[in-house]
Amino acid sequence: MSASHPVPDATAAEAGSTILSAENVTMRFGGLTAVDSVNFRVARGEIMGLIGPNGAGKTTFFNCLTGMYLPTAGQVVFDGAVLPPKPRKVVRAGMARTFQNIRLFGNMTALENVMVGRYCRTTAGPFTSIIRGPKFRREEAAVRARAQELLDFVGLPNATEILARNLPYGDQRRLEIARALATDPKLILLDEPTAGMNPQETRQAEELIFKIRDLGLAVVVIEHDMRFIFNLCDRVLCLVQGRALIEGTPTEVQSDPRVIEAYIGTGPEASDEPVDGGEGGES
Repeated sequence: MSASHPVPDATAAEAGSTILSAENVTMRFGGLTAVDSVNFRVARGEIMGLIGPNGAGKTTFFNCLTGMYLPTAGQVVFDGAVLPPKPRKVVRAGMARTFQNIRLFGNMTALENVMVGRYCRTTAGPFTSIIRGPKFRREEAAVRARAQELLDFVGLPNATEILARNLPYGDQRRLEIARALATDPKLILLDEPTAGMNPQETRQAEELIFKIRDLGLAVVVIEHDMRFIFNLCDRVLCLVQGRALIEGTPTEVQSDPRVIEAYIGTGPEASDEPVDGGEGGES
């Protein structure tokens, strides 16, 4: 595969068909209902946004989608099969994610971090790996080459031997995306990919997500930066207090008075103001 095209495109027949659906997903922690009967659908090749004020349940919902949590009720169907609540099996099925707080291996190089993501697609057994047999060496070389392709793809061609902890913040975010792409996903979920970025880094992140979509992957994005999310996404779902408030196009969602109230409250002129800007904090 070439460095400019590291992930296969969806076929014309697949484009637009549903890749992920959540049906009445509910997540309770004791007496607290963090996610309440949420329905959610993502099509192949679509960029879907997930927004909501702090505490709306966005990251909890992400964790239900990716096997981190077993929903109290409801189910998640990915590529036609019900997903088991086991992150490794979810990744092997074709779903990858990044995290709100960067989770790189700081003392490993950028290349090594991406290689770690690729190992879920290797087949060499423990004995072959220990003795470094021919199959292990072939796979190791292929993993290394693929990792470099992905570094090139996300815009980090010269970061190969740099320790992850020494990379600028925006490059660390890119590296996390490269590691997720190394799993060969059909869908990638990005949890606040522009958190802490300056405007130039945010624009670069937007361009990268469009490049990923253009490869045929579906993308789901949690983000507090409303300008970013509405420029980026095909559709947006707004959660408030764990419930789906509205789902629609960016224009429909940003003009809905309930969304405006959820973010900025009700006031004499609040309902006439567009939703814009960003908001930090936990999801």
